[in-house]
Amino acid sequence: MPNRRDFLKDALAGAVLLPFASRVAGLNEGSHPSPRKPNLVFILADDGGYGDFGCFGATKIKTPHIDKLAAQGVRFTDAYAPSATCTPTRYSILTGEYAWRRPGTSILPGDAALVIEPGRPTLPVLLKNAGYATAAIGKWHLGLGRGNIDFNGEIVPGPLEIGFDYFFGMPATGDRVPCVYVENRRVVNLDPRDPIAVSYAKPVGGEPTGKTHPEMLRQGLTAGHDGTIVNGISRIGWMSGGKTARWVDEDMADTYVKKAVAFMEKHKEEPFFLYFAAHDPHVPRTPHTRFRGMSGCGLRGDVLQEFDGSVGDLTAALDRLGLADDTLVVVTSDNGGVVDDGYADGAVRDLAGHRPNGPLRDGKYSPYEGGVRIPFVARWPRRIKPGRVSNEMICLIDMAATAAALAGAPLPPGAAPDSLNVLPAISDAARSPRESVVLDGRAVRRGDWKLVVKAPPRKTEAAVDVLSTYELYNLKNDIGETRNLAASNPALVKDLAAVLESTKRGNR
Repeated sequence: MPNRRDFLKDALAGAVLLPFASRVAGLNEGSHPSPRKPNLVFILADDGGYGDFGCFGATKIKTPHIDKLAAQGVRFTDAYAPSATCTPTRYSILTGEYAWRRPGTSILPGDAALVIEPGRPTLPVLLKNAGYATAAIGKWHLGLGRGNIDFNGEIVPGPLEIGFDYFFGMPATGDRVPCVYVENRRVVNLDPRDPIAVSYAKPVGGEPTGKTHPEMLRQGLTAGHDGTIVNGISRIGWMSGGKTARWVDEDMADTYVKKAVAFMEKHKEEPFFLYFAAHDPHVPRTPHTRFRGMSGCGLRGDVLQEFDGSVGDLTAALDRLGLADDTLVVVTSDNGGVVDDGYADGAVRDLAGHRPNGPLRDGKYSPYEGGVRIPFVARWPRRIKPGRVSNEMICLIDMAATAAALAGAPLPPGAAPDSLNVLPAISDAARSPRESVVLDGRAVRRGDWKLVVKAPPRKTEAAVDVLSTYELYNLKNDIGETRNLAASNPALVKDLAAVLESTKRGNR
């Protein structure tokens, strides 16, 4: 007997696929047939906050390209990242599974093994099997190889083994070694006479570090990041070698856009999926010279405007190639915003009144709204009416089931187990099937109510003291989570705590 969740998933998939099939057959409104399955361009900011874009209330920082997409499509006010940090959110996007179900999916070092096992039906696998060309460009941070990676040879498994036809990007993050690009299965521009060595256990190679040579740094430190210095910036971890392969931080955004546009040009005659994981506005914040000083809000503001520039370049390419009408473009972020994240880059000093997470509490790393509620904008001219604002609840974990529906691809058994198809909510202003969402494994939202784990449960011989364990907020009346209502709503606390614990035990 199928449960309610499976029924909703199947029913909504059918509701999307029937009109989709009619459009492909040339029966869509106005007798203007869509020639093929729609493309999907998924653009992910790194640490972009709920209040960082103009269409979400930013006034100091200018994001005209993202704002234009919102005006041409839909803006979601209640969209969530499943985690408050990068690796687990990215894992959930590509697998449709809460990361806390799988040990080893917390923030990874740069030499970690691949955490998504080859052979499972990931988002790119689903689209690839439906006839899509697939590419991942930008930040990876999901591990590579099987452990003890040799960056001097073929790196397997990686993005190509979990469904991507093409990969170009960094192994982990901009503030972690190795500071090199990987294209498909090999480091780009590597001189075999200068082999790469990487360690997160101890220094290797004798190169200067932020700890031993702070005078060499162009960005000081506030916490950590005192490993090997690359381009005047010290990173987490140590590396040696690979001098000709090391990236130039200021050129990173342009490099990623160039590779993404080339992919779209190559596959303009067939449906494609582009997973574009930008580095901006993550630390170290090193904008290209044409963006430096542009925002009036310091380096963090500058790299946010650089991210907006990347969005503009990608959408301009779609326009030039005549693909805009048949492309669903999503712009969002992997978690909430953060200001000081380990480098003394003046980000706090230079905010100039800007509020990265808007009215929300806390930011990155936190289960409160500032850590997990994210900006989400979608444009698809053929389907989405312009200028819509939706308060339907959706989550990035839903992208796998949603992408499958977009492509007309049924989900095989076991695929995307925690993902719901929210395409009708995005494209047709329908209700979202998501009634609740678990956030960072430490909170749950259902309707207007949010339960946050305050401390590990204090067990007694009788029962768990739920009121001292949880906080309860009504987000409709208190979006800033300032008034804990647990004491006056004990029955609701117990109800939501049961939802959270049941979901964490494996009940979907």
